[in-house]
This record gives sequence, C-alpha cells and structure tokens, in this order.
Amino acid sequence: MKVELASSYGFCFGVKRAIEIAQEHKDSATMGPLIHNQKEISRLKNNFNVGLYENLDDVKKDDTVIIRTHGIPRDDLKNLRKKDAKIINATCPFVTTPQQIVKKMTQEGYCIVIFGDEQHPEVKGVKSYGQNDNVIVVLSPKDLEGVKFKYDKIATVAQTTRKKEEYLQIINYLVLRYKEVRVFNTICDATFENQDAARSLSKKVDIMIVIGGKNSSNTKQLLSICEDNCESYLIEDENELEDNWFKNKKLCGITAGASTPDWIIQKVVTYIEKI
Repeated sequence: MKVELASSYGFCFGVKRAIEIAQEHKDSATMGPLIHNQKEISRLKNNFNVGLYENLDDVKKDDTVIIRTHGIPRDDLKNLRKKDAKIINATCPFVTTPQQIVKKMTQEGYCIVIFGDEQHPEVKGVKSYGQNDNVIVVLSPKDLEGVKFKYDKIATVAQTTRKKEEYLQIINYLVLRYKEVRVFNTICDATFENQDAARSLSKKVDIMIVIGGKNSSNTKQLLSICEDNCESYLIEDENELEDNWFKNKKLCGITAGASTPDWIIQKVVTYIEKI
C-alpha cells in the first residue's frame, strides 16, 4: 500500500514545549493529563517518572507540579499555590491568550461567548477567567437562540482546536444581533495548518487514517474534515488498524493530532506500507 503523509501533522508547538518541560523535571507529576495521548503519557512515566495528579488533594507541600498544556481553572491554580508546591506552568501560550482575553473583556463590561466544548479542560480553564453570569459556551448558533445577555457588548473567543468555518457561523450570528461584538481569533496556527493539510490530502487519496487520542478535540476535528472527502478512520496506534479497510485501495493518506508523537506515526506508516 502506498502511503502519503499530510504536509502538516502531529505535534504542535505547545505539546512539544510541554513534553520538553516534563522531561526536564523528572520525578514530578502533572495536574491532569499533560496532553491527550495516553501512550506518550505512559512513556513519560516509564522513562522520566512523571506522574499524574487527578485532583488538588493529591498534591503535598514541596511537590513539583506541572500544569497541563490545556491549563487549569483559575481557582484551582490559586489553591495549588496555597499548598507551597513547586509549580511549573506548561500551559500552551495559545491557551493562555484566551484566558487573558476573557479576564480583560469581563473587566471592561463585556459578555463572553466561548466557541468550544464546555466539558473540555481548555474551555473550563478559559471560562473560569470570566464571571458565572457573564459567560456562555456554545458549539453552534442554535445554542445562542433565546439567550439574554447581561450587557449589549459581546466578546468572542474560540477553543484553540476548533474549525474556523464553524467559528465564523457563531460570529455572523452575533454581529447581526448586537451593537458591539469584539472577535478574537484564538484558533492556533498549527490547527489551521493541520486541518488545511488534512482537507487537501483527503481529496486525493482513497482512504485517510487519522492518528491520535480518542478523547482529543483536535484529532476528532481532523477526522470530521477527512470524512467529508473520503473513507476515514481514527486510531490511537497501529494495533487498531484492520487490513480489510485497505481492500481495493491504492493510496492511503495519513495525518495525526497535535498530541501524537512521531514514534507512533512511524509505526502506523510501516504497518500500512506492508499491506
């Protein structure tokens, strides 16, 4: 089977930075999973003894705590500082940006619309920088129907890994209905590049394989894009591949989420090339 990799795929700047930070701090632990890739988290545990705190109660005085790439809620960070632990902040700078925008816009009297998944850790962190009665998280314009905002001034930010086309739908809905709408494009460049590359490749191949964590937002977005153009599958590693997927196929395209390490991608490529 012939294989072609997308022109842009895999680790983004924020994930590379977080892994380097974790490797530099052996015998530490992360507050929540560092990234959305369990196999890479296991590698860090086995090779660098980087553990995992599931909640704040696990943290003891003088522990070394690494803040995950997606960030944590504002109050959790405050409470962590009270524990006298050594805090290493590996929050992606592209995630820190919407946090600070929400904080500033709230102080200036704007209601906040966050485009993203309310249950995603990144969005939970961003939302925490606003006020409970001042912030709404939406996935589509339909979620805005019937909403009564406290103020007539709206500021919008997006989860860093969402589709830009869907964000535009939210923006268009708001600008037609409110006197002032401030739009902040917080979808990161790496997401744009990976999505555009996946879209382009999926239009020319017979099948697309998307490699990444099943709980990763950016990986699921890549799968959604590829499915629009060809038969596509999401896998976490080569063990999930099924030979029958490739029957009567000549060219397989491969892309990978921002938390997918190269060593996993190469194993998938090697397996498919042997089919």
